[in-house]
This record gives sequence, C-alpha cells and structure tokens, in this order.
Amino acid sequence: MSLPFIWTALIALAIAVYVVLDGFDLGAGILHLFVARTQAERRQVAKSIGPVWDGNEVWLIAGGATILLAFPKLYAIGVSGFYLPVMILLWLLAFRALGIEMKHYLHDPLWDEAWDLALAGASLLLTLFLGVALGNVVRGVSFDASGHFFAPLWTTFGTTGDVGILDWYTVTIGATSTLLVTLHGALWLAHRIEGEVANRAGRVASRLSLAAPIVVALATAATLAVQPLAREAITHPAFLVLPALTAISLASLVYLTRRGEHRRAFFASSATLGSLIGSAVFSIHPFVLPTRTEVGGLLATSAASSDYALTIGLAWWIPGILLATGYTVFVYRGLPTRVPLEASDAEDTLPESVATPSVGDPSAD
Repeated sequence: MSLPFIWTALIALAIAVYVVLDGFDLGAGILHLFVARTQAERRQVAKSIGPVWDGNEVWLIAGGATILLAFPKLYAIGVSGFYLPVMILLWLLAFRALGIEMKHYLHDPLWDEAWDLALAGASLLLTLFLGVALGNVVRGVSFDASGHFFAPLWTTFGTTGDVGILDWYTVTIGATSTLLVTLHGALWLAHRIEGEVANRAGRVASRLSLAAPIVVALATAATLAVQPLAREAITHPAFLVLPALTAISLASLVYLTRRGEHRRAFFASSATLGSLIGSAVFSIHPFVLPTRTEVGGLLATSAASSDYALTIGLAWWIPGILLATGYTVFVYRGLPTRVPLEASDAEDTLPESVATPSVGDPSAD
C-alpha cells in the first residue's frame, strides 16, 4: 500500500467525519425555522447544537490541512481554480456562525428573525455548495495545457469540454447532499430534543427517509454516466465494500426511521454519509482531481509530497488527530441525553435584569 493511497484514505476519513458531525448541525440549521415555531423552541434547537457546532468545524480544517500536507499541488491548483466557490463557502460559513452567535447580544423580534433567517439560509446554501464541490471533484475539471484550470460559475450546464462549477451533474450531487444532511439533522433533533420540536423533526425525518434511497440511486447512476473512472472502480471487488455498506446502512436508516427509532437511525445515517464520501473519493482513484479535457488531471502519485515528507507528516498527523478525536469524544460525552424546553425558555422575551450571555455560550439565555 503506497503512501499516497494511505494519505488519500486519511483525507477521506477527515472529510467523512466532518460531514457526519457538522452535517447534523447544518441540517438542524436548515430545519429550525420549520420544526421550531417559537423563539423558545428555536433556543431549544440552538442548545442541542450549541456546545459542538464550532468544534465540528475542526474536522473541516483537518481535512484541508491534510490536503495541504500530503498533496500540496492539489491544494494550490484546486484553491486557485475554485477561487469563486471557496470565497462563497467562506462567506456562508461566516453567516452560519453569525446566525448562531449574534442572537445572544440583543433580544428583539426583528433582530431574532433576521439571524434565524441567516442561519437557515446559510446552512442550506452551505450544504448545497459543499455537495456541488464534491460533484466537481468527482466529475473533474477543465485543465488547460499548462496543467491549471479556472472554473466559472457555469458554462453550458454540460459535463464535457469547458465545464463550470454548476451543471446538471453537480447540481444533482448538491441536491442529494442537501436532502441527506437535512435528514441527518432531523434525526439529531428527533432523538436529542424533548417535546413538540422532536415530534415535528421525527415526522420530517420519516418523509425524507423515503426519498433518500431514490436520490442516492439517481446520484450513483449520474456518477457512473459522467465519470469513466467510477465505472472502472466498480469492477474491483475491494471497492464494492463501500457501496455495499452504503446500501446496508441506507436500508437500515429507512427501516429504523419508520419505526421511530431515531437514535439508531441517526447512526445509520452517519454510516450512510461516511460510506458515500469514501465511495466518492475512491471512485476517481488513482486521480485526486480528474480532467474533462484531453490534457491534465492530477494523479495521487504526481500531486503528493515526497515519500520522506509523507512519512514524517504521518508521524505528526496521527497524534494530532488522536487529540482532536479525544476532545470530540469528551465534548459529546458531556452532552445531555435530551434537551428539554426549560421553564426559562418558555418566555420569548427576557427581563431586563438578566445579564447578557457571555460570548461563545449559545446555551445561555
């Protein structure tokens, strides 16, 4: 097993953990305007993700840093080529954070509604664009003769020749990711929150679970139609472990959600998301960024750092990621089993005598 392959697997792992962990709070952000009808209920939703949402984003940083360490050429060419979507994603990440944090500085109906809309809109668009970004990587980009590319927002909405960020395939992957992440968030709320919000989230999860196998099947068929590397990958028995895991976890997800076993369904959803990310990454192997033209394409071996750098990097990456894992486990073990609608949250306004919550404490009201 080569070092570039090992680092590809580690990148897939970091991205999968990010999607699983940040996925549920993005899904909660998308849904909170629909399943939480009052400001008290919205504070209840915020409390369910408040202690962990910013820690979950550590795994996005870990994934980006791992790409920079192991595949610096991919990082340099990819960030410059995807300059526009990278900027859009940064703005959406900022507005999602502001939507969570800014409500605690002022209690006014208009202020609350504005930041609730910011949270819902940023969460929805962030999920959509992250899915589109994954679709761009799997589909490939239009390299020029110099081995670089610059992706405009769209061209002809086709998947051959001079492609843009948005086309029918990347939009399909974006819509699929949005549905799955919204379902993931609904399952989180259904098993982590008490009361009417959990009941509404459970009903949303039940409906979305029926659509999930359909959209995953359509996305898989679209990938096989667009990317020849994916058609070649499914001929290797070892690769089929990931699609098999996706099928089993997806079937379990539907079954458990329909039975109302939302906690177990949440773990099935986590397995589904993780296996889909793994399938996407390894469907284009041995490339880390394929091409849609006659030239270019980044192979893992040519985009990787030297073997010496990869070996030394591995010696530092493992203890670093173990520390991040330990911190994540510690925080999640400290979460309450279920978040109640507390008496102090029953009022949509607070007395003037109540002190302003401290910065970074989304659970304080």
